[in-house]
Amino acid sequence: MAAIDAAAVNLHDADVLASSLPTLLLAADRVASTIVYGVHGVRRAGTGDSFWQFRPYQTGDNTHRIDWRQSAKTGKIFLRETEWEAAQTVWFWRDGSPSMHYRSNAELPKKIERAGLLVLALMSMLGHSGERIGLLGKHMSPTTGRVGLRRMAVALEHESADEPSIPSVISVARHCRVVLVSDFLSPLADLNAFVRHLAGFGVQGHIVQILDPAEETLPFSGRTLFEGLEREGSTLVSRVEGIRRDYGAALAAQIEGLKAIARAVGWTIVTHRTDHSLQTALLSLYMALTEKPAV
Repeated sequence: MAAIDAAAVNLHDADVLASSLPTLLLAADRVASTIVYGVHGVRRAGTGDSFWQFRPYQTGDNTHRIDWRQSAKTGKIFLRETEWEAAQTVWFWRDGSPSMHYRSNAELPKKIERAGLLVLALMSMLGHSGERIGLLGKHMSPTTGRVGLRRMAVALEHESADEPSIPSVISVARHCRVVLVSDFLSPLADLNAFVRHLAGFGVQGHIVQILDPAEETLPFSGRTLFEGLEREGSTLVSRVEGIRRDYGAALAAQIEGLKAIARAVGWTIVTHRTDHSLQTALLSLYMALTEKPAV
């Protein structure tokens, strides 16, 4: 009876969670489905048991993998490749700091909204593939299944005004993967230290910089008051046109610094604007995450 009661409680908890399912998860599932159908389920060569494909023999290949029946049919030597099936752990971090709440007009999503949608869509796609997903900064350990995904959706939809712009230094399992999503407009020294810490564990990482279009183009004109979102204070500029070139140079230097951090440890980097289609960035990340990890 106790076991039945416990199961009933768990089912009730799941139903309550489902009834309050965030719109973020529903949107993420819709976006994820368009990508999954588009790539027809990415498969990976490796050490699994499921047959994947034949490919021509190349110098240095293991001769034990030659498929002699296929080779006899064609008169050429072919190897039999199997699908890589080992589940991996992917940690996600979405910057929830005040600067992520910016949008230049009401028709655009906030950066934090676009970041949350990207993270959750990727989680949904990887979850369908059996990967373990975790959420940094929310004390949510890696898990699988829809219940875990729903809890992460609730956590992502909860916006806190005092989240740090860089996650706390953590210890992670070797050779897992990490996806960091932020505008990365704060000084890069802390990010560099965090990335190098993770790379020391053999972690493969992916950096996603999300920007509002106004942050790239500075489209304002004339006398403009800029108010900092993270206690920087306010700055009154008498003529924005006069600083546009210097601003563009400073932003380019920031982006180049971010790319240099990624290059130094062999990570990938994607830049996404909130007025652009999410699918392009999502597909790029999904393909990177479903590649066979380096051994």
